[in-house]
Amino acid sequence: MTSYHNKARRIAEKIVEAKGCTVALTGAGISTPSGIPDFRSPGGLWSRVDPSIFDISYFNSRPDITWLKYLEMIEEIRDKQPNPAHRALAELEEKGFLEAVITQNIDGLHQKAGSRRVLEIHGNAYRAVCTACGARYPIDEALEQVRKGEPPKCPRCGGLLKPDVVFFGEPLPYKVYMEALRLARTCKVFLAIGSSLVVQPAASLPLHAHSSGAFLAIINLQPTPLDPVADEVIHGRVEEILPLIARLVEEIAG
Repeated sequence: MTSYHNKARRIAEKIVEAKGCTVALTGAGISTPSGIPDFRSPGGLWSRVDPSIFDISYFNSRPDITWLKYLEMIEEIRDKQPNPAHRALAELEEKGFLEAVITQNIDGLHQKAGSRRVLEIHGNAYRAVCTACGARYPIDEALEQVRKGEPPKCPRCGGLLKPDVVFFGEPLPYKVYMEALRLARTCKVFLAIGSSLVVQPAASLPLHAHSSGAFLAIINLQPTPLDPVADEVIHGRVEEILPLIARLVEEIAG
């Protein structure tokens, strides 16, 4: 029996008791087992790429440079596949135990795993958005122009296209974040998975859930600033812990 089995069982019991009113927040740590580097750890993206390139003011002045770096990044993650943690969340949703996934990730792996209700509060790497008219396109349409050496333009209005992800200096998508906030405030169980819980405002969602009466469980390889207020904390590999919780939920629910 693993050292965290009893904690996983307690979380599973709470999920079953919540009768579908459970919400998950996921961060980069759920995708690192799939081979997608996180941003801040040694060897992470920001150790290899100057993060200022993805500041909205830099993009507005040098979109060509930002798009070239973005092309490199997208090629690095394009073929990555979901891991057992993604699949466990999709399974919990399919069986009616999980209401939604709120994710800080832009890699689309939750959808690849089969999750249907995914709130992408930092956007999606596989879309481009027009900075003038707001039209959205598959990212490959934009990347075709980038490969030709020119910043991509909107086919509809000629405006500059931008990756449909939240850059530094940009607000989160309002409607998506407000729905995430509503879910946090109304759920009975809130799972924070693979997130350092330091990037705001996403890091405040577990606190909103906890202060509204939800059972807060944090599952992450490293300690987080919110560990002291959580009802249960497991430090370990999410790709091992989430499948265990999903199996226990099925066992307890009968």
